[in-house]
Amino acid sequence: MSQPSGTDQPSGTDQPSGTDQPSGTEQTSGTEQTSGTEKFSGTGPSARELLPTATGRQVRATLAELLRPRRFLAGRAFGLLVGSTAIGLLTAPLLGHIVDLVVDGRPPGAITTPTLLLGLVAVLQGITLALGLSQVARLGEGMLADLRERFIDRVLDLPLEQVERAGSGDLTARVTGDVTVVAEAVRSALPQLARSGLTIGLTLVGLAVLDWRFLLAALLAVPVQLHTARWYARRAQPLYASQRVAHGAMQQQLLDTVGGARTVRAFRLTEPHLARVSGSSVAAVELTLRGIRLMTRFFGRLNLAEFIGLTAVLVTGFLLVRADAVSVGTASAAALYFHNLFGPLNAALSLVDDAQSAAASLVRLVGVTRLPAPRRPEQRPVPVDGTVEAKELRHAYVPGHDVLHDVTFSVAPNERVALVGASGAGKTTLAKLIAGIHRSGGGSIRLGGVPIEDLGAAVAGRTVALVSQEVHVFAGPLAEDLRLAGPDATDEELTAALDTVGALGWVRALPDGLATVVGDGGHRLTAAQAQQLALARLVLAAPPVAILDEATAEAGSAGARQLETAAARALDGRTGLVVAHRLTQAAAADRIILLDAGRVAETGTHDELVAAGGRYAALWAAWTGTRETHDGTRETQDGPRETQDGTRETQQQDGTGETHRQVSSREAHRQGPVPGQWQPEPPTPAAEH
Repeated sequence: MSQPSGTDQPSGTDQPSGTDQPSGTEQTSGTEQTSGTEKFSGTGPSARELLPTATGRQVRATLAELLRPRRFLAGRAFGLLVGSTAIGLLTAPLLGHIVDLVVDGRPPGAITTPTLLLGLVAVLQGITLALGLSQVARLGEGMLADLRERFIDRVLDLPLEQVERAGSGDLTARVTGDVTVVAEAVRSALPQLARSGLTIGLTLVGLAVLDWRFLLAALLAVPVQLHTARWYARRAQPLYASQRVAHGAMQQQLLDTVGGARTVRAFRLTEPHLARVSGSSVAAVELTLRGIRLMTRFFGRLNLAEFIGLTAVLVTGFLLVRADAVSVGTASAAALYFHNLFGPLNAALSLVDDAQSAAASLVRLVGVTRLPAPRRPEQRPVPVDGTVEAKELRHAYVPGHDVLHDVTFSVAPNERVALVGASGAGKTTLAKLIAGIHRSGGGSIRLGGVPIEDLGAAVAGRTVALVSQEVHVFAGPLAEDLRLAGPDATDEELTAALDTVGALGWVRALPDGLATVVGDGGHRLTAAQAQQLALARLVLAAPPVAILDEATAEAGSAGARQLETAAARALDGRTGLVVAHRLTQAAAADRIILLDAGRVAETGTHDELVAAGGRYAALWAAWTGTRETHDGTRETQDGPRETQDGTRETQQQDGTGETHRQVSSREAHRQGPVPGQWQPEPPTPAAEH
């Protein structure tokens, strides 16, 4: 689903720990495999449900699908490698022939021809090997590129709630670590493994051509090698799978700790979080050391197999030469053949290590690509207007712990509704359900008269947009950041959107204006500026329905007033749902819905709710410190004063202590500024930067 805000991270306000979502901070290194879905065992009350892994059949099916359109390329690569290996096998017989010439006392000139042939063999082998490896590289890189595209395509379609259950560390580890492991295997291990396998097979054929008894002698090493490979494979695959999960858990813990550093320090939780980071790191290191010890034992057993095989070939050659069954040169060629097997055999068997690691990563990548694709019918219904209807909505992050209970309401086109309530009341959860980020556990949502599940991600993304307080500034030119919401927008349209949200002044003051590089490694924007960019993207996307989830919470008092004005302008001409953290925002809305413990407790206009003397009135009194004046009006310390004409005057102090007078009415948001209304002055470049 397209979200112009550039963010769809949970704010955490509606997800109490232990009841709604796993916290992601209590993870150890164990894994359980259940129906293709990894569950990461933790010591806390809940465990993360990791993204699924593929079965062996699914991996083979995926590889077959990737290979099918490249079968001719695979045939060329195989043929070239076979030719290169066969040419290389001529080296040992030529050297054996030279040995026979020397044993027979032939003149030095007799070895000229076989020596020249050795040079020709080396040149031809080098050419065919280079061509074969280039074809293998093309084959592997093409398949890997298709797999990456499938992976990214499915990741972008994953429901956010599924990603949140798994934790961003699991997804990050797959996108970075697993893709890197598979890529390295394709670029180095795959060509070497193919060459080694062909060399082993054709060398055994060469031994049989020299004398079948040499082949039998060489095969004495095979039982030890096969037993070693099976012993290693049984232990390596689960070990490497655990390593991948442990590294994902370590990344998740680092993300949690670094991302919440301010909160960690504020609540003096540094030591517990450092202990968790240390614990996840130690678990990953211990698994890595187990892998190293396993490899050491693996190569020790391979050395034993080499000793057995070479000894058998040398003894067989000695006996055959003594019986005049073969020449010294033939016995030498057989010994050279077996000795030349050391490299390919060790490479092939040692590549079992890379293969096991790559296989552990591959099943994690394929597991995501094999997830059912969202239904994409050719015809999608189109909302007729900006109406929002919710009926008997229920939702739970953890089964049996509902955070919304039978929520029912409707919003008319172009109406502005404020959602208020205490932290954890369900405001953010409700906003995300309407935005289509989460799927409701019951009830229905209709946008423009169409059920939200019938719209599909693309249509829903054009219909409703969510802007939260946790916005992201994408790395790159500022203009490209804005064009994420309007790819075809001209510079004039970008400028108009920025002007709408009051950001044009500081954008023009940037070193390169719209071409200024922002984000990581670029010009650093303040929290208020980043939020204005998100609101500008909302203007460019122009959805009929917009949801602002505490979109002004990150700024200070002066910045919040400026952002409230920008948010009001961004909502002009569209249906607006505002999760209000400041009740002044609620007071300016057409209607207010007060949530309490996941239920609609009150609904009505500001005046109606204040007059009713219910929960909203209590919140308003606590927020404003309302008191009666001698003329019968209600005056507040930092809130509106209701006047006789039905408007409300707000006296607010900025950071300099200067008091500003603001007159507002609900109609002012649609008709523009009220004459005489206070408008915040644009900040100077020095103040913003």
